[in-house]
Amino acid sequence: MEQRVCIPEAEYQQRIQKAAALIQQRGLDVLVANSNEADYANVRYFSNFWPLFETAGVAISPLGKAALMVGPESLKYSSDRSMIQNIFQLMEYRESADPAYPELQASTFTDVFKSIGVHGKRLKIGVGGYLVSNPIQLAGLKECYPEAEIVRADDVMVALRSIKSENEIACIREGLRITEIATQEVIRHIQPGMTELQLVGIAQKTIYENGAEYEGLPMYVFSEKSTRHAISRSTYREIQKGDIVQLNLSAKVDGYSPSIGMPISMGRLTGRKKEIVDFGLAAHLWTYDQLKAGVVAADVARQYIELFKKRGYYDNYLYGPCHGTGLIEVESPWMESISNYRLAENMTFQVDTFVSTREFGIRWETGIVIRKDRAELLSQPIGKIFEIGV
Repeated sequence: MEQRVCIPEAEYQQRIQKAAALIQQRGLDVLVANSNEADYANVRYFSNFWPLFETAGVAISPLGKAALMVGPESLKYSSDRSMIQNIFQLMEYRESADPAYPELQASTFTDVFKSIGVHGKRLKIGVGGYLVSNPIQLAGLKECYPEAEIVRADDVMVALRSIKSENEIACIREGLRITEIATQEVIRHIQPGMTELQLVGIAQKTIYENGAEYEGLPMYVFSEKSTRHAISRSTYREIQKGDIVQLNLSAKVDGYSPSIGMPISMGRLTGRKKEIVDFGLAAHLWTYDQLKAGVVAADVARQYIELFKKRGYYDNYLYGPCHGTGLIEVESPWMESISNYRLAENMTFQVDTFVSTREFGIRWETGIVIRKDRAELLSQPIGKIFEIGV
């Protein structure tokens, strides 16, 4: 049997030790990295555990000891899945239906911190995944440590997750390989009269048959007016002749979740639709040529915006040209006009070229890794214009 592409167990412990070094540098007494079902990345990064219904967190000390915190129903699941075997059930990580579990003897943050060698009252507690940390979790920390200083520590997680190992890059590459197969299957089956959701179903079936553990994002097929949406969901709308159809498909491999996006046409592509598709592809290909280690991200973003302005498409600009990708299809760092960091080797991005008009929109998108002198494409090249039924 061919070996499955995945993150080796030893790499999880290495991540915890790297986090410990950053915790020391930041002067933190402990890091609490939280996740939920939708954005599981921080917890999975350290433990390989992916919460379901409930939330989860990982606590790490400056000495490199770690504990996994789960809700009342996840103890056995996490024990079977997690690379961290020091596991606690906390009420703060229960599901949103808010069960009381009156018979459960739950642990507290104090129990967790003691288990990893963190003592004292006036702690400096860094919280990673601050935007997905709910008020109950933060209140629980304050209740146990009323004299603590609780600070955002998202920068610790960004520093850890931005530079990928070759194992992580292999997972992204495998996700894109599977996504390519799904894209080909959708294009092979699409015909007028099919609904957007039927085509999503074909993609879902295909990724699982070819080794994905889940969708890397809620996959979508949009047609005509809904192609204007930067974020949306597919519907029961039937595909019609002459439609422009947007595919964005994704396969998750050991947590890593790249995607491939492309527009296709249900007939000959002409007029304004062809003009926008062609411009979007030109902007997409332009972006590849700008990316290499040492380049300031903001410079690329500003030049990308200028490209839209010079070509007369600034009114059709929303964001771009790239966002980080990894355990979440869209993760930090973004590449924006205020992004004053330099690209570094082994950063991974989605080159995401979105152009939206009042009537329709298009997106060209796929994954790359930054190398010393170039952007290495992690999928097959995209850019072919598929005209169905011509």
